[in-house]
Amino acid sequence: MSVDPMAYETQFFGFTPQTCMLRFYIAFQDYLFEVMLVVEGVMLKKLDSIPGCKVSPSQIRKCTEKFLVFMKEHLDKLFAKMEEVVLQLVMNIPKNVLLPEDRVQEQYPYSKEEFQALQDELQQLQQQCRAEAVVEQALRAELEEQKVVTAELEKILQCFDGLENICREHGASNFKESFALLMQSSKKLQDVLKDVEEKSKKMKQRDQLM
Repeated sequence: MSVDPMAYETQFFGFTPQTCMLRFYIAFQDYLFEVMLVVEGVMLKKLDSIPGCKVSPSQIRKCTEKFLVFMKEHLDKLFAKMEEVVLQLVMNIPKNVLLPEDRVQEQYPYSKEEFQALQDELQQLQQQCRAEAVVEQALRAELEEQKVVTAELEKILQCFDGLENICREHGASNFKESFALLMQSSKKLQDVLKDVEEKSKKMKQRDQLM
């Protein structure tokens, strides 16, 4: 078999020429084996029809195997010559022939160095795209957080507006002063609540002792 990869021919045909020739060889070999079995069967029938024949079937088989080896050797030699001719004259694409899908390379030729430079530039662009995608995702997440914070601030402002309106309705014009008074009143209420809880605990302890 030929060791030439014949990559351009493979691109054109869609299969390697060597594989095609190998299939031809296997088909010829199988046909040779089948023919030898048929010949052997015919010889055995002829011998059965000859009275007093001393040739046994095992001898016929040995002769068939020898003849098969002889035929296979000649088949290999002939097929090697046929393969060489077919690969060179039938399935070989001349060097000056360019396939349609490769004509763009003729119009825009480039060297290996230029191709490698393009590959390096492509990798850099891909890395930049991935980095920009990460930054974009982070910015979107931050924007969502800002939307949530803005919504909470709007709720707080609405709450303060409501409190200011309530203070105005009750005659308090300064919201800051009203809010400070409210905080003081809340603290006083908490102190009173603590005092009540302590007295309640003391009364419960006295009841248990009595």
